[in-house]
Amino acid sequence: MATTSLALPKTKGGAFLLEPRAPEEIYSPEDFTDEHKAIARTADEFWRKEILPNIERIQRQEPGVAPAILRKSAELGLTAVILPERFGGMELDLTSMIIVAEHLSRDGSYSAWHGAHTGIGTLPLLFYGTEEQKRRYLPKLAGAEMIAAYCLSEPQAGSDALAIKTRADLGEDGKHYILNGQKMWITNGGYADLYTVFAKVGGEKFTAFLVERAWPGVRPGNEEKKMGIKGSSTTPVYFDNVKVPVENVLGEVGKGHHIAFNILNMGRFKLGPFTSGGAKYTLQICLKYARERKAFGKSIGEFGMIRHKLAEMAIRIFAVETMSYRVVGMINAALGDFSWDAPDASDRMLKAVEEFAMECSYMKVYGSEMLDYVVDEGVQIHGGYGYHQDYAVERAYRDSRINRIFEGANEINRMLATGMLLKRAQRGQLPLVEAVKKLQSDILAGPALGATPDDAAIIGNAKKVALLCLGAAYQTFLNELDQQQEVLAGITDIGMNAFAIESVALRAKKLEHLGQGELAADYKAVFLPEAMEEIEKAGRYVLSACSSGDALRTNLAVLKRFTRIEPVNSVALRRKIAGRLLELDRYSV
Repeated sequence: MATTSLALPKTKGGAFLLEPRAPEEIYSPEDFTDEHKAIARTADEFWRKEILPNIERIQRQEPGVAPAILRKSAELGLTAVILPERFGGMELDLTSMIIVAEHLSRDGSYSAWHGAHTGIGTLPLLFYGTEEQKRRYLPKLAGAEMIAAYCLSEPQAGSDALAIKTRADLGEDGKHYILNGQKMWITNGGYADLYTVFAKVGGEKFTAFLVERAWPGVRPGNEEKKMGIKGSSTTPVYFDNVKVPVENVLGEVGKGHHIAFNILNMGRFKLGPFTSGGAKYTLQICLKYARERKAFGKSIGEFGMIRHKLAEMAIRIFAVETMSYRVVGMINAALGDFSWDAPDASDRMLKAVEEFAMECSYMKVYGSEMLDYVVDEGVQIHGGYGYHQDYAVERAYRDSRINRIFEGANEINRMLATGMLLKRAQRGQLPLVEAVKKLQSDILAGPALGATPDDAAIIGNAKKVALLCLGAAYQTFLNELDQQQEVLAGITDIGMNAFAIESVALRAKKLEHLGQGELAADYKAVFLPEAMEEIEKAGRYVLSACSSGDALRTNLAVLKRFTRIEPVNSVALRRKIAGRLLELDRYSV
């Protein structure tokens, strides 16, 4: 299994709040091997030769076009990056999988086809299938001979996945389950040959099944009329007395929730790179338009407010890209010397990704909201043309919106992230209680009067705000904190921005040490103060919900101390960043 030679420290999910890191201790694109770079070039070439010329045909859902392209990508191994060789895969590492996801995400519709097939469509079988199930189906999925889909959502069960009504009852012959029900919003639903379907055995035991489209009683519905990703296939799927062989139970009866939640977590893991890939492409389109579009006698790329937008796009992309590959490195470090030949390979992979479920939620939320910003400002840069369907940025704007709903709505992920952190503390997996107590001495001591915080101090202070708010929230709500949705979401925003601040600062320093990254230092200089402003805003929101009177005033004074940061001339920095991007005609670090 290809992997990086970089030695990274092993850590735990959420431990970034408690542990300092050095620049060389985070993984980033600068650590790609030659093999990783070759994979990126292969994906880029496939995009240029096969996807881009067919974008309009994909958008019109011309029959067979997208599936044919998917099969062509399979010829290059792009649909089977991490699958074991014995099942027709390339058996590469998670970094390779993420690189392919990023480089094929320039169009939302095609990336939905590819992402659903290789991700939530194939991974349940890879991780939970029996050897016989894998031999029967994985080679066909690897070659896109069969297209896969994941059937979880129902008309009355979206975020509340365990509320599904689809049921499976063991038949009189004891050899088949009789499956009845309806699924909604199924990506690849209209063309899939193999569905991972979740149902309740006997109406109670949440269970996954491998269901073939060819079986009697399986019927996809009509294509949904969607706001965006119009070229993807999204349909309901109906199951009417479908006889599912008992050997097609995936995993164990009654244990389907483990599959559902772990696979969704893998989807969140991939969404960060998906959004950064789409955002980079949108930025490139906007740079070209800003250079060519003339107004008042000069190109609009010379105007300060346009440069502000272009620079901010790149800054946010840099943050998401950096966070995403940092998490890839953390998971790879947890995997260690991984091999699919090991009998516990699937468990090891799942546990490594699950360990960083909180950070995966960060990637999903931060990435999807970054992409929404980029495409929105992309339309604005194009003016009236951005509202016209002949321009790619109009399509990107509509396509982006689903990412805040995909793989668990952002609201759910904001609650999950902090909820997982609290559970780790309660189980003794993270010494959060000790860290919060230690913070009290920091509060009493305070920073040196008049001292200007350096990057290390800024990173530490951002984490202290997260601990401050966690402590205040728990002290107020105790065991009912998990019911305080707004407070959990606010704490997640603080932790997420602290993770972003640390990631951006460390990568910028790392690039400086390498003699690279002419723009990274400027990205960091603009990003840190503004991310700290977001932390202060979220901190005020949380602390105001957890305290009042003198206690609130004291907490807000502490918050102000920790979020103090030297302002920068962001106008000049953004102009400089945008000027260089316009020269390069693309995103760069």
